[in-house]
Amino acid sequence: MLKQSERTLETIPVGPLGLIPLESCRDLGEQVNEYLVDWRTKRKNEHKDNIALNGYQKDSYIIDVSVPRFGTGEAKGIISKSVRGDDIFLMVDVTNYSLTYKVCGYENHMSPDDHFQDLKRVIAAIGGKARRITVIIPFLYESRQHKRNGRESLDCAIALHELVNMGVENIITFDAHDPRVENAIPLNGFETVQPAYQFIKGLLKAEPDLIVNSDNMMIISPDEGGMGRAIYLANVLGIDMGMFYKRRDYTRIVNGRNPIVAHEFLGSSVENKDVFIVDDMISSGESILEVAEQLKARKARKIFLAATFGLFTNGMEKFDQAYEKGIFDRLLTTNLVYQTPELLSKEYYVNCNMSKYIAFIVDMLNHDLSISELLNPYERINRLLNKHTKELKQKGII
Repeated sequence: MLKQSERTLETIPVGPLGLIPLESCRDLGEQVNEYLVDWRTKRKNEHKDNIALNGYQKDSYIIDVSVPRFGTGEAKGIISKSVRGDDIFLMVDVTNYSLTYKVCGYENHMSPDDHFQDLKRVIAAIGGKARRITVIIPFLYESRQHKRNGRESLDCAIALHELVNMGVENIITFDAHDPRVENAIPLNGFETVQPAYQFIKGLLKAEPDLIVNSDNMMIISPDEGGMGRAIYLANVLGIDMGMFYKRRDYTRIVNGRNPIVAHEFLGSSVENKDVFIVDDMISSGESILEVAEQLKARKARKIFLAATFGLFTNGMEKFDQAYEKGIFDRLLTTNLVYQTPELLSKEYYVNCNMSKYIAFIVDMLNHDLSISELLNPYERINRLLNKHTKELKQKGII
């Protein structure tokens, strides 16, 4: 668990803290706000009444905004109060399809394009009056269109340019599909945060008797793109890793991409081992379930699926069927994107809450402090593993 750093008392905040979670990110924003209110109320500071710290302690840091729409579907951003001189943190979930609006009498579900436009509307409503603007966009908008293959648009790079041109100084995202997209804005702050600690914490809580060592466990990357993520976890946990690569049919294009013919495995034997499959996102779920099925056929013991973003674009039916067949044992995703009540009710689902982590990042950045330690969870994971190993020894499991 992260500890409150005394360094936050040594620097003057950039400006009064303002948290603006758009409607798509309301629940997560309120959880982040609760942590900030609690910490700053309890934090002892002899200079808290100083004019430089005016507004440091509040009942809420959330600034209400609204984005009303006209009958045609057009909209405008409205801020409820002045934000002049504030250090603003905007939060938006571009994948939240649960929100709707009317277009000429027809109900329309909000798309990522709608959410991104609303974000820009709120930035425009700020009108350059804020001291600094930081955008927290957990699922990076258009992150899967990060490079050009042939005559294609570079949507993610264009979106990042739009934000910085509107005055955004820092962009915080999580597990970007390809972190190299930050090259589009080399002179501005861009951080991609990994939820590795929260995954390990969630897994050990759900599986208290899990033995984490090279004899009993492996990390698996479901494709070559996620190798870095899997290698990091394998090194931190001190266990082996394997990977699958996708063999594609380059003679056809289906839904904008070449269809996958097969998943080929590279790695040592997984027989009688627990395997932890980690990826950045689960979209339809077909790929990760096929990987799990292959690992089960190779006599893996328990199979845990983990992804930063659980989108489940085709629903949960395939996961329910796979769980009933014993293909996997646990499914872990974060609350960085919209979670359906159906998902939260699943017995196999483990929700990895990221609100406290985001609150730490906001708190540190508001004080203009480095967040390098927050971005590297190595020591926190080690403390967690040492505690877990001690508990297993007390139970006589190891």
